[in-house]
Amino acid sequence: MLTVAKLMSTNPVCVSPDDTLAVVKSIFDKVKFHHILVVEQGALVGVISDRDLFKGLSPHIGTAAETSRDLATLNKKVHQLMHRKPLSLTAQHSVMDAVALFNQQGVSCIPVVNARSAPIGILSWRDIMRALDKSQSKETGE
Repeated sequence: MLTVAKLMSTNPVCVSPDDTLAVVKSIFDKVKFHHILVVEQGALVGVISDRDLFKGLSPHIGTAAETSRDLATLNKKVHQLMHRKPLSLTAQHSVMDAVALFNQQGVSCIPVVNARSAPIGILSWRDIMRALDKSQSKETGE
């Protein structure tokens, strides 16, 4: 059985619910992933995506039309935009369990947690697609 542990990205980037959107924006500006886990007292409490960030920020930030009001949107807190109580799996779950969640719930990432609900990884649908692509390439000898 192929488990989530084999495909997940480990050491997920996490923020606090009380961090500002400026912190989240600075992270997304430097990386190529689309989700950040929100952790409070070591436990997963939410997920914030780059799309959530774009919806929460003024579109004028960084442009000539930027005003102090636009910049103030950077001071909003993560808890104001995050998705609360996200679905999660453990590393021992099967990849098919993850596929079922992706298909049934319409999510694009699944946090992976330990028994104490502390995040240990994150799995995206892209991780599964990459694994399928690799296995297909091995089968066809490409």
